[in-house]
Amino acid sequence: MKKGIVVILSGASSVGKGAIREKLMADKEMNLFYSISETTRPKKEGEVDGVDYYFVDHKQFAESVKNKELLEYTEFNGYYYGTPKAQVDFLINKGKNVLIEVEAQGVGPIKLNIPDSIAFFVMPTSFEELEKQIHEIYKDDSASIERRLNKAKMDMEIAPLFKNIVYNDDPDKAVAEIKKIVMTEMEKRENA
Repeated sequence: MKKGIVVILSGASSVGKGAIREKLMADKEMNLFYSISETTRPKKEGEVDGVDYYFVDHKQFAESVKNKELLEYTEFNGYYYGTPKAQVDFLINKGKNVLIEVEAQGVGPIKLNIPDSIAFFVMPTSFEELEKQIHEIYKDDSASIERRLNKAKMDMEIAPLFKNIVYNDDPDKAVAEIKKIVMTEMEKRENA
């Protein structure tokens, strides 16, 4: 059985990765399974453990890091987020394609573990447009706005390191670009 492909979706903070992820997951042709992250962040209303995230305490998360059970992990706003390695390995070994949505700095560790993964960086049409979006989403929280703007600037500085940069001026167009590359890779591996 051929191994599945790991597709990494990254990008600037608040650029619209979630909307792109939903459209990619809805496309049955790519046979994508979503990699659920582990987090120490409290569950928000409506979120389900094991669906949105695996909600763990700091001690459990530290154990995962110590035991090298995460492909990558990061901290944001005082909470930790990480990608469970066993889940990804299980799926790709079953021939399933896995979509991992991570912060830009998480891509390097994943690529080290899974060199043939395909990484995409989602860029805004302009920083001004992204700034407007962040202000709309977090309008009542100036500290959050400032943190996210600073993070977005840092993320966008990493973007040139990515082979595949996709602009999110139109989510459908961004999804089509990603799909074309993934389908080409699937075909290549099928014929290998």
